[in-house]
Amino acid sequence: MSEIQIQNKELIKNRKIVGTYQQSRNYGFVVPDNRRLGADIFVPKEKSGGAPDGGKVVVEITAEAKEEHKSPEGKIVEILGDASEPGVDILAVIRNYELPDAFTERELRQAERVAKDVSEADRAGRMDLREIMMVTIDGDDARDLDDAVSLSVCGGIYELGVHIADVSNYVQEYSALDREALKRGTSVYLPDRVVPMLPKALSNGICSLNAGEDRLALSCLMQIDKGGAVTDYRIVESVIRVDARLTYHTVKRILEDDDNILREQFENFVPMLREMGELSALLRKNREKRGSIDFDFPESRLILDETGHPTEIKPYERNTATKLIEEFMLLANETVAQHFYWLDIPFLYRSHESPEQEKIRKLAFLMRNLGFGMKTGREEIHPKEIQKLLWQAEGSEAEALVGRLALRSMKKAEYTSASLGHFGLASRYYCHFTSPIRRYPDLQIHRIIKQYLRGKLDEDKQAHYREILDQAAKQCSLTERRANEAERECEKMKKAEYMEDHIGECFTGVVSGVNSFGIYVELENTVEGLISVSDLTDDYYRYEEENYRLTGERTGRCFSLGQRLIVKVKKADRVTKYVDFVLAEEDGCTEVNDGKGRHEAGGEQ
Repeated sequence: MSEIQIQNKELIKNRKIVGTYQQSRNYGFVVPDNRRLGADIFVPKEKSGGAPDGGKVVVEITAEAKEEHKSPEGKIVEILGDASEPGVDILAVIRNYELPDAFTERELRQAERVAKDVSEADRAGRMDLREIMMVTIDGDDARDLDDAVSLSVCGGIYELGVHIADVSNYVQEYSALDREALKRGTSVYLPDRVVPMLPKALSNGICSLNAGEDRLALSCLMQIDKGGAVTDYRIVESVIRVDARLTYHTVKRILEDDDNILREQFENFVPMLREMGELSALLRKNREKRGSIDFDFPESRLILDETGHPTEIKPYERNTATKLIEEFMLLANETVAQHFYWLDIPFLYRSHESPEQEKIRKLAFLMRNLGFGMKTGREEIHPKEIQKLLWQAEGSEAEALVGRLALRSMKKAEYTSASLGHFGLASRYYCHFTSPIRRYPDLQIHRIIKQYLRGKLDEDKQAHYREILDQAAKQCSLTERRANEAERECEKMKKAEYMEDHIGECFTGVVSGVNSFGIYVELENTVEGLISVSDLTDDYYRYEEENYRLTGERTGRCFSLGQRLIVKVKKADRVTKYVDFVLAEEDGCTEVNDGKGRHEAGGEQ
């Protein structure tokens, strides 16, 4: 079968394709956004749906190409708008990944109907925790607040409460809302919008743990000794009332920056926040001791203007506040998973299996080339070895690269109905319990937990869950991968668009990949681009696959992973999502842009 026939079969398999409509007098063609599909789609004039020339559209394949060099035929089923209109580029990605971005009237009415204020009947049978001081700590722009935390210290024992929105109270199994939530699997976070798992009446309304309002929750109440060990715990249905909505930025300024104005503003919470900081540091130390891996990548956040154009790329800051919430959520997830594992009842776990030996050997080889040692043997590697590797690289120019290479060597985490352990966290038992507003697995296990707590998890119910959990795990893993891919696609597109404004400027970066056709360089702002081997004009470079480097035949000059370079932006294209660089020295460079302003090339950085 020829390459063209393979591409055409791929088109037929996808059925609906997103692309740009190109109009002729009596017919048109849709050029797919995914250029790997190769073939354009022929659209008869009567099937164009009035699409404008150059419009972004969705075309449905109606007939396979009859001959090898002919195009498949299709009809326009949706006009997304002009490619230059704000938001159309993101909408095209949404359609390309078939992300459901609208709820039906039935689903919206159902959400409005169940989103009633907490009543006396709702509170019946629940532990009343409304008098306990608790806060939410989230990002500045968070709207769906599904976790709150409380802490007190009594007799040298930390009493930590992790309180999670009881979404299952409002989304009943097999309801229209539940079917749609399972179909979506997760909320998807794109640069200019969120594609939510649940309607706003729930996600931003009655399920969101808004300060000063009664909310239904599932609470994991843990007692932790001074060594950081959980000595006792309870998992209960509760009614709570959050006292304050805090942000990561606010808590960081209170705990790290000694901000007196904020300390006065939140003086009632400062003692608890300090104790939370102490406890989270203790929990983190214990995780590190057992070998839990902390991938601290320089993740980025795109700042868009009102037209959707990227104006800035900012790093996501990890600080005392973000780490505090991470530790508390991890501990609650582990505690819940361990409890239900030993009950031997059907459950959904978050599993991360050990990496394959061959990938670890390859990683060890790459690390030696970068100057870092790593032990490998015949037995499965322990996560501590990955942890030690990251510690070696900490503070070096190759830190982010080492982290990414280590992550690529591992298997992907997924949802399973059996507890397979979590390699990355060095945890024997782990689940996702803490985000039911945005993740279906959390919502699913909340139902199981509540039925167990109410004594209703009989043999018939357990048989029911054993029957459905494998398929639910597969669906949730699939939708998670889909969401991750869509988020990456949008990020690459917006980063390329951002770099279109910086053609001809010079940046400092680190070699993040090498192959036979060029060198990938990652800038300090996390944008990655390619220096084509054809633009290395000072020599003829050969690719040494065994060493992952390019070497000049005449000069012996090498380009290898982790090497620091100054590059000039040659080209950027939001459509292809590619960024092309050249070496600054080969194309002239007097100033370097490091995201903090420009300075002379070769000068102090």
